[in-house]
Amino acid sequence: MKREDAEVWVSFLLRLRGQYGTFLIGDPNGATPRGSAASVAGTPVVNGASQTGDELHVDGLPVSVSGYLLAGDYIQLGAGTTATLHKVLEDVNSNSAGEATLNLFPAIRTAPANNAIVTVKNCVGAFRLASNETSWDINTATVYGISFGATEAI
Repeated sequence: MKREDAEVWVSFLLRLRGQYGTFLIGDPNGATPRGSAASVAGTPVVNGASQTGDELHVDGLPVSVSGYLLAGDYIQLGAGTTATLHKVLEDVNSNSAGEATLNLFPAIRTAPANNAIVTVKNCVGAFRLASNETSWDINTATVYGISFGATEAI
């Protein structure tokens, strides 16, 4: 990237102060679900408290919809510093009551509240740098390269 874009990234990385700071990030190529969640009405919510693990029961979906979410789509639980990003591992079809079970990775560690909103568009999670080292370089054509590793902020 050119300097005007690179300096924004470099400054962002420096503001994190290594592994101290956290940031919200998602997959820019996966911001819009491939399933019908991208275009149909309905707000999915958690169906039942105390859910942890790799399955999440939800309701509030449109009734009897095939492919509401497709394998590879993302969901977000929580917001801000508590936001967690999860990948849907199997296609999600709602039943006649607008309910479904999502198979997720990574597993849910902190149970969301009953009726907590399940975000299906522009999903993000809270992350921190994987190490206190980041790197950037510039080549002779003044093109910058920036790389960093991140891990979920838990």
